[in-house]
Amino acid sequence: MKRIVIFIGLCFVIAVSVTGCYKDINLPTPAADPNGPPQQLSFKTDIAPLLNTNCALSGCHVSGSQKPDMRTAVSYLSLVNGGYVNTLFPNQSILYIMINGNMQEHIPSAVDRKKVYDWIRTGALNN
Repeated sequence: MKRIVIFIGLCFVIAVSVTGCYKDINLPTPAADPNGPPQQLSFKTDIAPLLNTNCALSGCHVSGSQKPDMRTAVSYLSLVNGGYVNTLFPNQSILYIMINGNMQEHIPSAVDRKKVYDWIRTGALNN
């Protein structure tokens, strides 16, 4: 009887030890393929809010600060008329180069940067 109690106790200790060895695995966010087919995006609903929340901050890309002005009301005209978007060679667009270079820390998500790239690739429409 004593052996059975010891055996059950030992099984319990082993079961608790094994289930207590849990390790979180943080998988990296999959990189967005820049050469994949572009998705159709709306400037008004997809791109402008992204630029407004990440770029149009006090002292950054607002009126009277660094160009282009990224406030929602004027961001499209600032980007397109200011020469920051090149629809013929999207990967040579100043906007694309900046968000993947010096300004990448402000738009850290590869998925969000690909949205901007896809918007440029599909003609940079004001929709």
